[in-house]
Amino acid sequence: MRELWKLNPYIAKYPHLLIGGIVFIFFTNVFAVYAPSLIGEGVNAMKAVDESFLAPMRQGLTESDVFNQAAAPEFPRTLEWIRARFGEKTAAWNPVLNGKQDALAWMKRLAFWQAGLFLLAYLLKGIFLFFTRQTIIVMSRRIEYDLKGTIFDQYQRLDATFYKAQDTGDLMNRISEDVSKVRMYLGPAIMYTLNLTMLILLVVSVMVYIDWRLTLYALLPLPLMSVGIYFVSSRINRQSEAVQRQQSGLSTFVQQHIAGIRVLKSFQRENDAAERFSTEADRYKDSALNLVKTEALFMPIIVLLVGLSTILTIYIGGQRVIAGELEVGHIFQFVFYVNLLTWPFASVGWVTSLVQKAEASMERINDFMEAEPLIQSSSMATSNDVTMESLVFDNVSYRYPETGIEALKGVSFSVEPGQILAITGRTGSGKSTIAQLAMRIMDPSSGKVVMNGKSLPDWDLDAFRGLTGYVPQDVFLFSDSIAANIAFGLAADQADLKDVKSAAAEAHVAHNIEGFEHGYDTVLGERGVNLSGGQKQRISIARAFLRKPPLLILDDCLSAVDTETEEVILNSIRERGRDAAVLLISHRISSIRGADQVVVLDDGRVVESGTPNELAQADGLYARMVEQQTEPV
Repeated sequence: MRELWKLNPYIAKYPHLLIGGIVFIFFTNVFAVYAPSLIGEGVNAMKAVDESFLAPMRQGLTESDVFNQAAAPEFPRTLEWIRARFGEKTAAWNPVLNGKQDALAWMKRLAFWQAGLFLLAYLLKGIFLFFTRQTIIVMSRRIEYDLKGTIFDQYQRLDATFYKAQDTGDLMNRISEDVSKVRMYLGPAIMYTLNLTMLILLVVSVMVYIDWRLTLYALLPLPLMSVGIYFVSSRINRQSEAVQRQQSGLSTFVQQHIAGIRVLKSFQRENDAAERFSTEADRYKDSALNLVKTEALFMPIIVLLVGLSTILTIYIGGQRVIAGELEVGHIFQFVFYVNLLTWPFASVGWVTSLVQKAEASMERINDFMEAEPLIQSSSMATSNDVTMESLVFDNVSYRYPETGIEALKGVSFSVEPGQILAITGRTGSGKSTIAQLAMRIMDPSSGKVVMNGKSLPDWDLDAFRGLTGYVPQDVFLFSDSIAANIAFGLAADQADLKDVKSAAAEAHVAHNIEGFEHGYDTVLGERGVNLSGGQKQRISIARAFLRKPPLLILDDCLSAVDTETEEVILNSIRERGRDAAVLLISHRISSIRGADQVVVLDDGRVVESGTPNELAQADGLYARMVEQQTEPV
């Protein structure tokens, strides 16, 4: 339970629901315990009247024989017993005064009265049970909402390094399946545990009050149930963890194949994927069936032991009735109480299973909830209004921890507002790594990235990123309208359709959007699947333009557009470059020929820098790239 204890702050947010649930559970069980007592007392009353008055008459005695010859010596005690339990009004139904017919009528009235009270007790029990579910279960749903919100916030806090080491399907499983299992602990498990505890206290108190010896025999099998649960629960815990791991693997497999469905079909690997899915599904099925087999032990064990308790109750109770130490109605009452405990004790196995599953799920959730992002603002970070004056790479090196590849080696350059700095080089030279370091998606292994004379970690992370507009190499569009995708970088109250259209025109995509049937209200498929590669890139550029950022970072974002479109967008970038610092990363010479400065990378090092004309005339890597990209095919 150590992982589940970490949910206590969430529970503490809703004390009124928890306390209300406890109160309602108490009253639910009060009426549940009261109902069987009506049956027991009614049976005792009817038996007393029958033995003292009706039974002698069935044996042939007359009424005068019964009343005048003391044929029923127990009757005075019976009448006193009836008055003590049902009040002095029962004197009006005194069978001694009114004869046999009135005695029968009295017994019928008593039966109807008991039945009415019994139904009323269960009606009240049902009402309080309804309120119980409206408090405990509602509390669990609200905590589920809070927990999912906390997990989503943590997903957004964690940096790119975390996501490189995690599977998307597993992360989705934690915020869905794992949280659902935790909710089952917060709702049904807590509710049934409280219900069982209160019911046992009330039932055992009444049973001990009636006859403590019979209570011991009736409850004797229950410790055996606890022992069985103790040994099985650890096995359930291990198997629950195995099921969760296998389900995460299955979710990841499906997510990857859905995302890559076009590649899958183009290589005709559907049959192979189906076979591998069957293998993964079989593993999950085997894990789930093993868990089900273990859980299936609980109900037979509990039913068997409750049945044994009922047999002991009838046998021992019958002996005590014969000995005159107990009334027969109490046997009925004990049987009702034993069966009343059947479902709560039967739920012990189910609740134990829920708790074990929730513990395993909460452990998986806490694995990343307690993780701290590597990219954070320092404790002394500046969080006030920030302006962009310069961005400097000072002897920056970076080694990817996952692969050990050193992508950058001592890279230095600077860019200022009003300047376009282009980064170029061969594939794998470290261009995109510079873009991610400039956005502080990751930090350098050595050296530092400096803005306005201060290292980036010394600036508030949100404040710094508020200055940037970033177009990544791998464009991502959301399943939303085109207008919403372009306005994604702004708050809802800042997104104006006129500005959205202006940004789309600058990115040379407005004419494409307006050609769609629904224009800017066109809803895109997942990742913008219903657009071409060039259209997706230009919408992403429009998204960055709309923010009017002081620092614009473009990571090879013109690779899928034609030369005419490229020229229009470059003109827009040059206009932006009059006020903003532009970091333009591309392997295409045509995209960077209008830059103020060009930095050429090779194997992670700066091998050349200067204006495009200077580098084109030098006999270096840039000149060779120009020659290769301009020579006729």
